[in-house]
Amino acid sequence: MTVAQQSLISPTANPELEKALRDRVDRRSAIAGGLGELEPLAVRLGLVQNSLTPRFRDPVLALFAADHGIVVDGVGAQWGRATKDQVQMALHAQLPVSVFARLQGLHLTVVDCGVADNLPPHARLLARKVAHGTRNARTAPAMSLEQAHAGVRVGMEIADNLPGNVLACASMGQGSAECAALVLSRLADLPVRDFVVSGPTMRQDDLVHLLDVLHGAQARHRDAKDPMDLLAAFGGHELAVMVGAMLVAASKRSLIIVDGIAACAALKLASLICAPVTDYAVFCRSHVHRGLDEALALFHASALLELGMDSADGTGAALAWPMIRSAAALLTDLHEVAEARLSMRPEAGAQVPTLGA
Repeated sequence: MTVAQQSLISPTANPELEKALRDRVDRRSAIAGGLGELEPLAVRLGLVQNSLTPRFRDPVLALFAADHGIVVDGVGAQWGRATKDQVQMALHAQLPVSVFARLQGLHLTVVDCGVADNLPPHARLLARKVAHGTRNARTAPAMSLEQAHAGVRVGMEIADNLPGNVLACASMGQGSAECAALVLSRLADLPVRDFVVSGPTMRQDDLVHLLDVLHGAQARHRDAKDPMDLLAAFGGHELAVMVGAMLVAASKRSLIIVDGIAACAALKLASLICAPVTDYAVFCRSHVHRGLDEALALFHASALLELGMDSADGTGAALAWPMIRSAAALLTDLHEVAEARLSMRPEAGAQVPTLGA
């Protein structure tokens, strides 16, 4: 698939199927009581797969890792750990997301989209480095237009080779959230401040410095408007790769689980290339960062779970996966009451046991 082949992503809208899915869910509710948010989620999953009985196989949780040149200006140093160290911790089960993914049956993969350092081989590491990090978006385009397109193609190739029909997307790397904020600010025509204020306890001097750097990047690339131009201007090799992966995942009618502001920025860029890609997305969150509230609002969406965490992106996706499976089970594994009664009827001539027998 190429970016030009936009028609390969079909909208999920199907009024007849949606009515049948709602009727199916309502029959369950009439017998066993309502199940709240699981019910519309079940309908959504049926529409994604264009089926009354959606089933998932070989789910992948992909952490797209990259370094960002804007970090040299003293911003985006997440937990004080270099991106290469974050990657190694994820690969060696030293982060909660790694353990949760294993417990929930998700195949954890770290994609090296553009980590500055060379990483040693690992069974769960996918080496797809576009470049050794980006340039500083405040002083130059973060990447060339050719690199932006190359990153999208890498993502397309990754999603095209996935055996399953679920792709959870999250980012990893210093400066990732800040570059995503720059992209979303320009796309939504909203102040970048809205996407970087973490909450009421954020230190004012930290915010002032961060905004000074980000406003400098915005001024440097004030004419960037086209999705690919924006991607090249503000950077994030992981954003480019996620864009391509989301486009192809949607073309295969796979479910896309979006976790974090970088994944939101990638989805927004992908939607400008092909709008129906958002039909295939559900959202979750790994932290309470206020900027993520603004990102989710762009899709008129809320997270599947609100747990008050302050963890690495991907953690929320791993924890939301059992909820998604449970919603699908309402349609696939829960037998109709009539069927259950039929299966319980005694065979002809069989003695029906009574209490005390």
